[in-house]
Amino acid sequence: MLEKLDAVRNRFDEISRQLQEPAVVCDSKKYADLMKEYKKLTPLMETYDEYCAAQSAGEQALELLEEGGLDPEFKALAQQELTQAREKTQTLEERLKVLLLPKDENDDRSVIVEIRGGAGGEEAALFAHSLHRMYNLYAESHGWKTEVLSLSETELGGEKEVSFSVEGEGVYSRLKFESGVHRVQRVPETETQGRVHTSTVTVAVLPEAEEVDVEINPSDLKIDTFRSSGAGGQHINKTSSAIRVTHLPTGMVVECQDERSQYKNKDKALKVLRSRLLARKQAEYDAEYAARRKSQVGTGDRSERIRTYNFPQGRLTDHRIGLTLYKLDAVMNGDLDEVVEALVTADQAEKLKAASGDE
Repeated sequence: MLEKLDAVRNRFDEISRQLQEPAVVCDSKKYADLMKEYKKLTPLMETYDEYCAAQSAGEQALELLEEGGLDPEFKALAQQELTQAREKTQTLEERLKVLLLPKDENDDRSVIVEIRGGAGGEEAALFAHSLHRMYNLYAESHGWKTEVLSLSETELGGEKEVSFSVEGEGVYSRLKFESGVHRVQRVPETETQGRVHTSTVTVAVLPEAEEVDVEINPSDLKIDTFRSSGAGGQHINKTSSAIRVTHLPTGMVVECQDERSQYKNKDKALKVLRSRLLARKQAEYDAEYAARRKSQVGTGDRSERIRTYNFPQGRLTDHRIGLTLYKLDAVMNGDLDEVVEALVTADQAEKLKAASGDE
């Protein structure tokens, strides 16, 4: 581990020097790339500095104790310093192991979230709307920006399906574990006899792709225009501004009708298509690399039931890590951090276990 840290330290110092060079300062792209790498390495280097300081303090205390000849009071102080330094060194060593874990290259990206009602008809669509609201509130609490890309509503205010972007720093690292089937148990608004129904909603979280990540050949696209449709009301367009993009090689179809401009709808549709193609490429890579250990947190398989929201009991259960919280109202109002932190911690623990097994 120390060899790795020393290598990172050399790279960190090299970047620091380069950032002071006039030629680099004048090259905006190179400067931005180096600053991005510098910011990524800073938490690791700060922790390493703390680790070295704690280790040094422990060595000094140990030397004093081994020399002997100390009065009882000073000896007790030295012993206390040694104990504290060793405890701090151990804590920082564990933190360094986590910081040295290979990073998901998509963690810093913004995302596109797709929510679709599954089993349960209208109730599933209403819960899809509830999840959309939950993620919007969670994004707002972190200062992230959201934008609806495509929306298909029902007469009762539910959402058959919705795609929206979430833009900000490290969004994918926080939301990537949301992919999968979300199950809800509650008395539907449409239920007159007060019976609890079970419905499901599928969530997919796609790292947002840049044009350089996925090259799309225009000849591979079939683009159709049509009139917007929906539950009714003033937002229905009388012109054919809605866009349907079909990617012929894969058969993927993306529709966008949220904007009144054909150009804006096409731009949003291509944004979703690029992200789906990037996710497909990543899935193919993961399938080929079958030797990679799977995380306890799950692979984001959209057919896997990951979580249950039980409204009569006010209970949320994440089945992947056995987490149960009795604060469902708070979670539905965007207070997701406790759930996210538990998932991140479980993922890190599994990766540390895998890393120690490979050594």
